[in-house]
Amino acid sequence: MTEPKRRLSPLERLYLLGVEGVTEVLLVRHAEQASDISGPVGDFRDPPLSERGREQARLVGEALSSTHLDAVFSSGLQRALKTAEAIAGHHRLDVQVIEDLREHETFRDLPDDQTALQALPRELLRGLQARLLAERSVDVYPYSESSYDFRKRALNAVEQAIASQRAERIAIVCHSGVINIYVSHIMKSSYDLIFGADHTSISVIAAGDGRRVVRSLNDAKHLQTPDGDLRTTV
Repeated sequence: MTEPKRRLSPLERLYLLGVEGVTEVLLVRHAEQASDISGPVGDFRDPPLSERGREQARLVGEALSSTHLDAVFSSGLQRALKTAEAIAGHHRLDVQVIEDLREHETFRDLPDDQTALQALPRELLRGLQARLLAERSVDVYPYSESSYDFRKRALNAVEQAIASQRAERIAIVCHSGVINIYVSHIMKSSYDLIFGADHTSISVIAAGDGRRVVRSLNDAKHLQTPDGDLRTTV
């Protein structure tokens, strides 16, 4: 005779603890990119991984190698895709690309061969960076994707991955902006930026029962190695 299921407390239900049908979502930031933001904007839209980034990708893949994953999703940008492949390879999974998981399209409306400094004075760029830190909204940037459009596509892309299949656990490899937007949405914040996500850091979300719950943020302990600390943010 099987024992009756224990009745969950209201707090357990609120935080999706012990609730059936919950999917654990690992939001993984891509590894460090090799880019020069002073160069043409076309060059920093989709840069490859740096040498340090390739090592970060290897380490996060190893860190998740013993964690059961049902699916691995990624943006189509190569810094995310290469990181996702380093994770998926340990699980014999194909990476499923969702293009709308890409990073905020900063300076999207500038020509690819033009630099930000050619379009905007250096002092204005510094002022925009100061405003971004103070206001935490990507709307400070001219020639760029709006906060409204970015939030809409990023949220929909993450929800697409969650809804794509019934799963115990999935990994979504994307970008700091996307991770911030999704966590901000769960916390009912209007800010686009709420924390600094380290490269290959893992943030955990529980999804189920029509709700989303933040479990942990910015775990990058896999980058603290005997040979040194490989954590990077920018």
